[in-house]
Amino acid sequence: MHRPLSPTTIHPPFSAYSNGVEVAAGQKLVFCSGQLGIARDGTIPPTAADQAALCFDNIAAVLAEAGLGLQHIVRINAYVSAREHLRPYMDVRNARFADPLPASTLMVVSGFARPEFFVEIEAIAAGPASEE
Repeated sequence: MHRPLSPTTIHPPFSAYSNGVEVAAGQKLVFCSGQLGIARDGTIPPTAADQAALCFDNIAAVLAEAGLGLQHIVRINAYVSAREHLRPYMDVRNARFADPLPASTLMVVSGFARPEFFVEIEAIAAGPASEE
């Protein structure tokens, strides 16, 4: 399990995330590339919230292949293409995570390779090392 780090000597998080996360020695690490809100069949949801949900579903699928789940995420980097997408993204993120909360960064960017994308999320997860 990982341990959230939120020292009282710095400003507390603005939302549901930790200022830092300590990963126990011997944990397996999985680094997920940025996931866009695109389904396997190529469909793209029309809202930032639906795209964020699909991004997290895609991350969950990557983690499942490694025997992990969203509860193992220790770090999230998220990007939205406009300020109006901040709240929908955060609402989706906050609904999917509980203590211990991952460390998280959220940035507004000028856009993605295709204009229909509003959200991209990358993640790092840590979990029990497999017995091989």
